[in-house]
Amino acid sequence: MIDGPERAGDGASRRSFLKRSLALGGAAALAGIGGRRASAAEGGDPAITEVQDWNRYLGDGVDARPYGLPSPYESEVVRRDVPWLTADATSSVNFTPLHELDGIITPNGLCFERHHAGIAEIAPQEHRLMINGLVDRPLVFTMDDLKRFPRENRIYFLECAANTGMEWRGSQLNGCQFTHGMVHCVMYTGTPLRYLLEEAGLKSAGKWLLAEGADASAMTRSIPMEKALDDCLVAWKMNGEALRPEQGYPVRLVVPGWEGNMWVKWLRRLEVGDQPWQQREETSKYTDLLANGEARRFTWAMDVKSVITNPSPQAPITHGRGRTVATGLAWSGNGRIKRVDVSLDGGRNWIEARIDGPSLPMAVHRFYLDFDWDGSELFLQSRAIDEKGFVQPTKDELRAARGENSIYHNNGIQTWWLQKDGALENVEVS
Repeated sequence: MIDGPERAGDGASRRSFLKRSLALGGAAALAGIGGRRASAAEGGDPAITEVQDWNRYLGDGVDARPYGLPSPYESEVVRRDVPWLTADATSSVNFTPLHELDGIITPNGLCFERHHAGIAEIAPQEHRLMINGLVDRPLVFTMDDLKRFPRENRIYFLECAANTGMEWRGSQLNGCQFTHGMVHCVMYTGTPLRYLLEEAGLKSAGKWLLAEGADASAMTRSIPMEKALDDCLVAWKMNGEALRPEQGYPVRLVVPGWEGNMWVKWLRRLEVGDQPWQQREETSKYTDLLANGEARRFTWAMDVKSVITNPSPQAPITHGRGRTVATGLAWSGNGRIKRVDVSLDGGRNWIEARIDGPSLPMAVHRFYLDFDWDGSELFLQSRAIDEKGFVQPTKDELRAARGENSIYHNNGIQTWWLQKDGALENVEVS
């Protein structure tokens, strides 16, 4: 049985709303590889036979674009939101255009945003980070103080716990930007959190850490001290440059492999305590309501997950039959991805995909499958397995274990229905 995306309550199709992005970025169908070769040989391709403007005229000089920008022909490669998801854009989310990207590093300008009170615009010279609570020496750091500590560079993925959350009860959003786009992967530069805590001197009763942001929502999360002393960073740069304001400028917390809500942006305070604080974001929010009415809490780690990013609903096949490259991303909060399998028939048969590029713990992995498409309908899926042996479940398996009440930690296998004309649609196969 195939289930497509549901329709919005006002009668307008969510699918038709989201397909506008496909229409904006869609291009005319291209001839096959052999067709282009024949056209060139016959001398009929004006892109080869005629002199183009860029062959005739000088271009801009070196100072015309002091901060480099993408080509205007890539103007549709942008973050997008879904307006009906939230009542107000200041407490909302937009999505990384995964279908347009390759490799494992997300450009800074395309990393998804999630805000609870809008973007805090903070002058770095006025910002302070305080450590208090169960410490020997309460301290206040300026940004200059932080930058005097030893620093490290680490590549990690960041995923919102609600990524794919709209899909718990069935296919909803027609595009991997919208189903899976609350994830990105960058290189963070900062100092290990343990150095700052050691400077303050932890008391033996200090078992938990409260991280607090400087934005108007005063975002706060409790973090067990074992994690804080293990691999957390206090970071002020991403991909070599300063954090963007929407990513927490001038400083944020990095909590590798754990849900993005804990990566507190605009970090202003770290309080050491002897128990979790039970704040709003870890009680009424970011818990998993099960079918029996009980709620799983402190489900910090992001489970093994993958998605085919291209072809996908926003990236249809336009070249027709023949050689086709399927690509996607896989990641796990447990460490490295060991293997990714791809199915062309809705999970009946699996083919091991090729992982290419760096394989780093708690970073995304890029995978590829090269195949010849004969123009028939296919049901594309990917399934990731991490180094701890965890296997990405089907959506049916996930619902059998957790019910359908949650919006968090949905790592079920995604299905794209590839149709004969090259278009794709978000469906479920059962």
